[in-house]
Parts: sequence; C-alpha cells; structure tokens
Amino acid sequence: MSKPTIQPLGENILVSPEKPEKKTEAGIFLPESASGERPQQGKVVAVGESEKIKVKKGQTVIYTRYGGAEIKVDGEEYLIVGVKDVLAVIER
Repeated sequence: MSKPTIQPLGENILVSPEKPEKKTEAGIFLPESASGERPQQGKVVAVGESEKIKVKKGQTVIYTRYGGAEIKVDGEEYLIVGVKDVLAVIER
C-alpha cells in the first residue's frame, strides 16, 4: 500500500510537528504527553499553491501554539497551518 499524499490548498502548509524530548535533572526522559503543551515547531511536508507562502518543503518552522488543524493519516500526526500562523523559519 502506498503512502497517501496530502496537498494543502490555498495559503496552507502541511507540517510534521517535532516531538521534543523532555529530560529531568536526574536524566529521566519524559514523554510529550507529560508536559501537556503542543509543540510549536515542525518540518514543512507540503505547501499550498498561494504566492504568499514564503516557506519551502523541508524547512523547519515555528508556528503559533494553537494555530492549525490537527490531522492523523496512517498513524502519523500532522498540522495544516495557515501562512498567517507561521512565525519564523529555523536555519540549521
């Protein structure tokens, strides 16, 4: 079975949120669910067709904490984020 293709429309981008590892002072790793906060950065997977979009596939972006729509496809979690909710690009 082939992996589905998700193509955002208009001024939207598809982001794969990064799952930050939390580590206590004692060296114990905590799962993402322990913090209760949504991640605010992720990798751009696909972009809509609007000329207003300034990010490209593969870039890591920072977006507003509660922006975007959460979706799950074949067990993978993604966000569809509007271009207005993208705050910055992380250059690595």
